[in-house]
Amino acid sequence: MSKTIRLLLKIISFIPLLLAFPTQAHHSFAAAYDENKPLNLEGVVTKVELTNPHSWLWVDITSEDGTVTNWGFEGGPPVNLFRNGVSKDTLPEGSEIRVFAYQAKSGENKGVAVFFEYLDGRKIFMGGSAPGADGNPRPNR
Repeated sequence: MSKTIRLLLKIISFIPLLLAFPTQAHHSFAAAYDENKPLNLEGVVTKVELTNPHSWLWVDITSEDGTVTNWGFEGGPPVNLFRNGVSKDTLPEGSEIRVFAYQAKSGENKGVAVFFEYLDGRKIFMGGSAPGADGNPRPNR
């Protein structure tokens, strides 16, 4: 086998590895969210986006001074949420909830949700990439 063909085969064999790194970064909790910044917020649902590959829950949070800020919380794919009992019917706009999440490293009003809790105490896990989203919550309460 010639040197050129061997070199070409080596290059081709590394292409899958190069393609895998961006995928890992995209699905990495640590790439976008800060495990040292847990959030425990209460607010009113303004929008639910059950779209692939990640669902989003938008919530108006009212601060102590009365300022209202809209926060976005990433969750898992819709199929995970459907399995946990979430639909637009079970979480309509105007629902009052508590959200347990981790803040985005960017500092934006965004986070990755571990679970949300209705005011009656029912918890729904978000099935995403956050530690605890599988049903073992970790954010401080």
